[in-house]
Amino acid sequence: MTVTLSIKNVPDELAQKLKERAARNHRSLQGELMAIISEATRRPPTTLREFGQFVDQLGIKTTSESARMIREDRDDPDR
Repeated sequence: MTVTLSIKNVPDELAQKLKERAARNHRSLQGELMAIISEATRRPPTTLREFGQFVDQLGIKTTSESARMIREDRDDPDR
């Protein structure tokens, strides 16, 4: 059995970014959304210990370094 999902009131800018991402991945918008949802539901939840190990691997030592990384990711999530 399948279920039809609908997302309402998607901001134009977000919809455009999703369309561009779909085009880069040679998918329809529907296919791209399905891939995003599938990936999100496949990943096991991250434990606090795993998150700490991830931060250690990144080599973040100061809050300004982490803030810079967050800004970069926020401003260009596809990099």
